[in-house]
Amino acid sequence: MNLQTYPDRELMMLSVADKIAGQLGDFLRRDGRATLSVPGGTTPGPIFDTLSGVDLDWANVAVILNDERWVPETSDRSNTRLVRQRLLRNRAAKANLVPLYAEAEAPEAALDALSDGILPHLPISVLLLGMGADMHTASLFPGADRLDEALSASAPPLMALRAEAAGEPRITLTAPVLKAAFNIHILITGQDKRDALERAQSLPVNEAPVRAVLDNATVHWAE
Repeated sequence: MNLQTYPDRELMMLSVADKIAGQLGDFLRRDGRATLSVPGGTTPGPIFDTLSGVDLDWANVAVILNDERWVPETSDRSNTRLVRQRLLRNRAAKANLVPLYAEAEAPEAALDALSDGILPHLPISVLLLGMGADMHTASLFPGADRLDEALSASAPPLMALRAEAAGEPRITLTAPVLKAAFNIHILITGQDKRDALERAQSLPVNEAPVRAVLDNATVHWAE
């Protein structure tokens, strides 16, 4: 794990956005395409705001969420809605958003079709993750019903999980897909998450799922 600390959140957000833009640019110039995977929640919003105005070949960038709550895009809790509002605008409006939600009562009913949609865009070029104080990342929550399967090397790329802490059913990228990303960034703020990160390093992965990606990640932290 490479831990980078910043004197304030504004500088961190600008720095991370700059790193992500540079790495996406490298993939676009070399391969003609790139895949960016991003978290939901409000914390990465300033990064999305900056990236949305960056001059990249966005038409050849696929954007995939790390995970999604099983709610329609009209819901305030939809990660897809947030990404459309903060990232997929300005220059980045040309990017291709790969869906992690479909109209179905339960995620299992749409899982095969959604999985088929993400497979052409793997492996991920640049992965931005968050981490909760409970040491979950994406929707890999401690205590989730199928967590061990989602953490295993043989996990399918996309799974539906349920956990008490998660609220709604979730659909999430699994550990093998996250670990296979070429560039991994984890964004955390506040002392509570810094303390959780330190605890995670001495816990088994099913108690601290973020450990699945820590070895190859750059962790960005500001108070």
